[in-house]
Amino acid sequence: MASRVLIAQFMHETNTFSRLPTTLEDYRRQRLVEGEAIVPHFAGTRNELGGFIDAAEKHGWEPVWGVAANTTPSGRLTREAWEHIRDLILEAARKAGRIDAVCLSLHGAMVSETEDDAEGALLEAVRGVVGPDVPVVATLDLHANATARMARHANALVSYRTYPHIDGYERAVQAAQLVEDALRGHKQPRCLLVQPAMLKGADHGRTTQPGIMRDLLARAEAFEKQPGLHAVSIQVGFTWSDIPWAGPSIAVSHEPGAEATAAHAAEALIAEMWSRRTEFSSSYRSIDEAVAAARSGGDRPLVLAEGTDNPGGGGYNDAPNLLRALLDAGIPGVAVGTILDPGTVQQAMDAGVGARIDVALGGHTDPSLGAPVQATAEVRHLSDGTFRNDGPMNAGVQISLGPTAVLRLGGIDVVTTSTRMHTIDLQVFLSQGIDPHTRNVVVVKSSQHFRAAFEPIAREVMLVDAGGLCSTDASRFQYTRLRRPIWPLDHIDRP
Repeated sequence: MASRVLIAQFMHETNTFSRLPTTLEDYRRQRLVEGEAIVPHFAGTRNELGGFIDAAEKHGWEPVWGVAANTTPSGRLTREAWEHIRDLILEAARKAGRIDAVCLSLHGAMVSETEDDAEGALLEAVRGVVGPDVPVVATLDLHANATARMARHANALVSYRTYPHIDGYERAVQAAQLVEDALRGHKQPRCLLVQPAMLKGADHGRTTQPGIMRDLLARAEAFEKQPGLHAVSIQVGFTWSDIPWAGPSIAVSHEPGAEATAAHAAEALIAEMWSRRTEFSSSYRSIDEAVAAARSGGDRPLVLAEGTDNPGGGGYNDAPNLLRALLDAGIPGVAVGTILDPGTVQQAMDAGVGARIDVALGGHTDPSLGAPVQATAEVRHLSDGTFRNDGPMNAGVQISLGPTAVLRLGGIDVVTTSTRMHTIDLQVFLSQGIDPHTRNVVVVKSSQHFRAAFEPIAREVMLVDAGGLCSTDASRFQYTRLRRPIWPLDHIDRP
């Protein structure tokens, strides 16, 4: 008899300092796929759901499809959004009658209006439906704020090992294999979670160059070869969340009786993370430095990454100061992807391609981050903003920027969108008639994920602090719920 395995995805990275609530409509606009419709939507993709789909076929499972839900990071989920999507998953489990195992694709840093530990609450609710003996595994983002509650109700937490996150498929396959081993009685996984008194660590998880995160992952893989251990996951945490357990953690899936081995592995990794806590591989440059670099020109594009306005971390996606500086400096051959401004998009749609319109672009969400750019723009391209990622991150996954307009301001083409979305794929430009390979300067609203697709085409990459909600300086934020004392906000002698 085939094993019946509940498969679902419910993801969000919540920036609690954002003034934008995350609504059910946000999910409906970006990703809210129910039941059997998940299969054609994700089959063949390099997403976690693509991995679970292939694993179900390989292992001969009978999948019970819940929901696939994801949207761009922003503020807390409304109660309606949280409860509606949670209940879709629980109802699928209840209707199935018999559930032999559960595979969930989660983020690990979701916060709702009613739940500071939303994934912990979800896992607890799922466990309440399927019972204490059913294997439950969850994949997590490397930037999860993982909790003891999550570990208590899951048999394993399996996190990404790349940043940019290009291994979602592989982590899902790994998690599914652990489920299959448990279903066959070969393994009895349990999960241990250990968290230090750190708000940030391990270079924010960057793996595009040698450094602490790669070293920690190599040690984690070595620990997984020890008897009794299965998956050793490193979560570096999500800094912009004012909840008690924000920050790094280690999750170890292990056999009964291997608790001491699991604890040793976790403590060893935390000790190294603490001893190397001041190691950072990236630094942010000023707007003036970015403009100076843009003047130099070259045979490949200069990629300016506006990481402090990264919508992938909850940034508003409409900070205008870098755009204004490039425009004022008269820099030619610039492509900007993206600026959120649905009002201006509608203005362009009404005017049509070729029209010239007076715009007040960006700077609408939080005026303290910069006033809108006032300019006359030519409407160069209009679309519904839908495309599929080329990858390598989330290759094949369909994306929607919402109604989208390309506006030309001086020598700058701005991909202007109706939906917040971080720029991780060349198709953000290519789908809008812009070839980034041919540009002097390419501006992306991203802090790290862009590197997988854009670093190979760049003559240079520069991170720019042009204002925004995702500053790397934690002292700029007012934490009221975070556990204290904690590094780097407080002086402590041990993790």
